Order: sequence, then structure tokens, then C-alpha cells
Amino acid sequence: MNDLTQTLAVSASAMKAQSTRLRYISENIANTDTPGFRRKMTSFEQVKEGGEVSGKIQTGGVRLDRTDLPQVFDPSHPMADETGYYEGSNVEMLIEMSDARQAQRSYEANIKMFDQARKMASSLLELLRR
Repeated sequence: MNDLTQTLAVSASAMKAQSTRLRYISENIANTDTPGFRRKMTSFEQVKEGGEVSGKIQTGGVRLDRTDLPQVFDPSHPMADETGYYEGSNVEMLIEMSDARQAQRSYEANIKMFDQARKMASSLLELLRR
């Protein structure tokens, strides 16, 4: 039974991590046209419990994409300099959409794993009741 509860905990941690990743992706998409906005990224880290790897994951800290911001020519923009340029956002919609799709699929896979472990635990408890 302990293995099944560990599987539930691993799946839940993965769903939480993918949820956090999706939040950053949605913030990036919302700020695509915000001048000077840098894309937010996160990484996944293994959780150690008692000095051993538990199988669970968590998100690391937020990192900003350090690629150069594109120079946008629009002399009428309030942030434009004397040459008519301002710094745009380095968010690429194609990258954000593919990252969102990958996070969604990973989330769905973890939901299926969680549900399967829950069904197995329920079946085991039903057998023990007999």
C-alpha cells in the first residue's frame, strides 16, 4: 500500500510542477506585447526526503530569458528613443504554445497515473475487506 501512496504523491507533485509551469507560460503569453518584458522560465528539481531521492519533483526558481530584446521601430510609441526604437518583448508565441502543449500532455499523463494508482488502492482495500 505504501508504494501506491508514494505513486499518488509523485503524480501530485508532477501535476503541481506542471501547473506552475503553465502559470509562467500564461504570464509570458499575456505579456507578449509588453515593452521590455523578458520571458519567464522554470526548471524541475528532484525532491530529496531523508537524503534520498523520493521521485517527487518541484519547480526551481524563476529565471528570466537573457536573450537580447528586439528593437522595435515605432517613433510614435511613448517609450521610443530619439531614433524611434524601443525594446520589445523576447516572448516567442510559437515557443510558448509548444511549451504549453507539452506541459498539458505531461499534466494529463500524471492525471492518468494518479487515477490508476487510486483505482488500484481502492481495489486493494476492497479485497482486504472480504
